[in-house]
Amino acid sequence: MRQRKYYIAGLLTACVLLLAGCDEWRSVSDSERVAPLKVKVNLDIQVENIASASGLKVKLDNYEDGYHYVKEFDGETVSVADVVPGIYTVSVSGSALDGEGTEYYVAGNQVNIALMNGQTDITITVQGLKVSPLVFKELYFSGSRPPVGNSYFRDQFFEVYNNSSKIQYLDGIYFGNLYPGTATKTLPVWPEADGIDYVYAERVWKFPGTGTDYPLQPGESAVVAQFAVNHKSDTYNPNSPVDCSHAEFEFNMDNTQYPDQKATDMLHVFYNGSAGKGTLKQYLMSVFGPAYCMFQVPKGVSYDPVNDPSMHTTDLSKPNSRTLYAKIPIKYVLDAVECVRNEGMSSGKRVRAVLDAGITWVGATYCGQGVVRKVSLDENGDTLRRDNGALIFQDTNNSTDDFERNVIPVLHRYGASTPSWNETY
Repeated sequence: MRQRKYYIAGLLTACVLLLAGCDEWRSVSDSERVAPLKVKVNLDIQVENIASASGLKVKLDNYEDGYHYVKEFDGETVSVADVVPGIYTVSVSGSALDGEGTEYYVAGNQVNIALMNGQTDITITVQGLKVSPLVFKELYFSGSRPPVGNSYFRDQFFEVYNNSSKIQYLDGIYFGNLYPGTATKTLPVWPEADGIDYVYAERVWKFPGTGTDYPLQPGESAVVAQFAVNHKSDTYNPNSPVDCSHAEFEFNMDNTQYPDQKATDMLHVFYNGSAGKGTLKQYLMSVFGPAYCMFQVPKGVSYDPVNDPSMHTTDLSKPNSRTLYAKIPIKYVLDAVECVRNEGMSSGKRVRAVLDAGITWVGATYCGQGVVRKVSLDENGDTLRRDNGALIFQDTNNSTDDFERNVIPVLHRYGASTPSWNETY
């Protein structure tokens, strides 16, 4: 337990709050006789199959008088000793694992609780949000405007962040940009037998590695660039907001006009029914707002959208089309973000609400702006961090709420650590 000490005037204020009919301040000698309390905090956990509440923290905050206490749970109850009587906000927060090892951010609180003799046993109801171990932290898709000409889009990138408390491996994690490439109110028609079990990708890539080659520690992130160069240079676009020359990965399209850089190449998986990359000079994400998903295929399961006919389909609203799209089972998805042209395009969503109930946008093209995930805050407005200091980012599966919009893009924003295996420095 950590307890802060404050001037005696704060203790006098607590006495006034507690003693009904008191019409004058207590003297210092009287205040010293106020008996401290032992407060018991119980948890009512509203998350199924939580294996243990140990490690959750309870905070007792008396903001009026400046008394603050913190203690960790060891089980589903905890006792906090030597609490000065007063009016408190009692909050519980932290992360917990369910029986299958899935992490949840768990929180709950009660405000304006009068802690005094006879009122020292409290029950806090806590609820949990499932924590995706890997999330899209920042996305820059709008492009920038060069000194000559109207458009430059080779500076696009996105950043993947380890938002969990454990080491995560990028090896074999898939990335897909979903169809349609731009949000539209004329949505495609998919096979009725698919139900609501899939999303559909124009192109699929995956991170290389044999299983443990590309670890991300909690708080580390990896940048995936369209083209991993310093876009601010005179060779490309001095008006670009980003230098991607130190990106961890890039989408290399084997085009000598845009040669392979130091960043590790993403592995190409699918485009229009083929494992080949096609003839495009670059992998372009829609500057009007793409929809992304990141997914992981369970161990022992085969995912082959090229050779397995059950894992690709056409858009049935175009009966004569032969263009194929990869099916991605929703149950495989780790994170999805729905980016659109502007806030009026909510009816053009491509991502099912179970993955992303909202949308995010920058509202213009070639504006040099992007979107970044919000830092999670506790009930007091303080940033939430892991034990190693890593930030926890907001992930409510609603991009309208989870992202800040119209930000100047920054690689590894907020001091997110670069992984030790980055060889571009």
